[in-house]
Amino acid sequence: MAAASASSTSLKPSTPSAAISCLRQSSLSATFGVTTLSLRYTGPRAPRQLVVLSMDAKPTILVAEKLGDSGLKLLKEFANVDCSYNLSPEELNTKISLCDALIVRSGTKVTRDVFESSGGRLKVVGRAGVGIDNVDLAAATENGCLVVNAPTANTVAAAEHGIALLTAMARNIAQADASVKAGKWERTKYVGVSLVGKTLAVMGFGKVGSEVARRAKGLGMHVIAHDPYAPADRARAIGVELVTFDEAIASADFISLHMPLTAATSKIMNDETFAKMKKGVRIINVARGGVIDEEALVKALDAGIVAQAALDVFMEEPPAKDSKLVQHEKVTATPHLGASTMEAQEGVAIEVAEAVVGALKGELSATAVNAPMVPAQVLTELKPYVILSEKLSRLAVQLVSGGSGVKSVKVTYTSARAPDDLDTRVLRAMITKGLIEPISNLFVNLVNADFTAKQRGLRITEERVILDGSPESPLESIQVQIADVESKFASSMTDSGEIKVEGRVKDGIPHLTKVGSFEVDVSLEGSIILCRQVDQPGMIGKVGSILGEENVNVSFMSVGRIGPRKQAVMAIGVDEEPSKQSLKKIGDIPAIEEFVYLKL
Repeated sequence: MAAASASSTSLKPSTPSAAISCLRQSSLSATFGVTTLSLRYTGPRAPRQLVVLSMDAKPTILVAEKLGDSGLKLLKEFANVDCSYNLSPEELNTKISLCDALIVRSGTKVTRDVFESSGGRLKVVGRAGVGIDNVDLAAATENGCLVVNAPTANTVAAAEHGIALLTAMARNIAQADASVKAGKWERTKYVGVSLVGKTLAVMGFGKVGSEVARRAKGLGMHVIAHDPYAPADRARAIGVELVTFDEAIASADFISLHMPLTAATSKIMNDETFAKMKKGVRIINVARGGVIDEEALVKALDAGIVAQAALDVFMEEPPAKDSKLVQHEKVTATPHLGASTMEAQEGVAIEVAEAVVGALKGELSATAVNAPMVPAQVLTELKPYVILSEKLSRLAVQLVSGGSGVKSVKVTYTSARAPDDLDTRVLRAMITKGLIEPISNLFVNLVNADFTAKQRGLRITEERVILDGSPESPLESIQVQIADVESKFASSMTDSGEIKVEGRVKDGIPHLTKVGSFEVDVSLEGSIILCRQVDQPGMIGKVGSILGEENVNVSFMSVGRIGPRKQAVMAIGVDEEPSKQSLKKIGDIPAIEEFVYLKL
């Protein structure tokens, strides 16, 4: 008979002992300097080695790009610091074999060659800033190197720059300045607009977005925000209303972008979204250039849909000299200055220096962006369940609608193993990864999963259902439930009001086996279309024909139903993304009551 045991996950930063052990062992030579002496004895005693720890030896840290003085001071108190700027790739590869840590900004490419050239000595790479596009994370992890960044120090600077662009745009400061310097005096041409009483939509209510909201409130603006993960109570505390994406862009006089660049947000501001906006809207972007379709923005500016734009970031940096967007008379542009204050630069330097020194001491950093080493046998056994955990949570979070945000998630593991024989930390980390990464620029792993969940106001509760039987397989099933949210697909909701999805591993491949109360069986490969329908003959053929007309390959198809001729849920696995027209055709089939397309 099955027995259930429940435990609540602590959302304090995790410090797994195995990871600490690995990190400490790997950084021992860097921290203390290890000398091995071979001593030969006469008589019956065999030769042996003596390990001598030289406590005054210091690790070497290579700083490859300019770093603030405060950060350098911290580094020099702990290590030998080599400041060598503008290194060629060949020079960096040569130097790195003598270094225990490397600190870069965005200009230095830390490639696989760098890690391999280090010969295993490089233990930490510190990125002085947020983005880590210039660091090969896979190579870092494979070579046992921790990567840390500095994600918080430039928050106020970026928020202040967003407000500066907002006010400068509203009053035509840049254009008027250029006009006066050209010997003109055009007072009537540069009449601006007031901010008091206007609605500002903050798209992305994280650290920077919330700071922009605070400042905009001080200017007398009405502030709304959209962010699937922002807790409503945190927004209310500063007088901000959370709304849906469409509500935000439709009602705003000003839109300030603070979302990360992910697959889901790439060119999210496009022809379709501009068409939904209030005519005369003004847009500010201090986030990532790729979230705006720049050609679409030029068209919207020319059509008067967007009255003005103030941009600090671009798809290509620096933008082309003849860029129509940059040269547009209704655009105010700055060269990616969001973090460029003296205070922010010093703050970033201190944050990354503290993280690098802590890592060399064997401490786990909350700003780590790649996973620590995990025993190979554990990863091999759990690998399909790791994939299952992430894909189930990615699927579940895409079912969420509304602006209230995800705050409470319950994960249920069904297993015949005793609790001590099943370490779920990696699985929980992948659940967190799947919930957060699709709409975030964060990299979630075993080191920072609990910390990241806590920062996002996300509470994860774990429950284990212990089964009778052979413990040969680690898990029988994994279930993910999201409480206190609305769903885009009503059939995914339980009677008690939670979104519920469940899956298991079959022949080494993750499968979705339950959506809400409907049992299905579809491989979690590619993407999935879920349809609620009235059970009747020919439905599989109708949907399959629509997809076939567009050459979309169906990998799996499964139907779960309440009973014959009653409600059923059809789960369809597809290898390619169907067009909007094909999805509309599926939705127009009379017997289909609702459907949703989910990317995995």
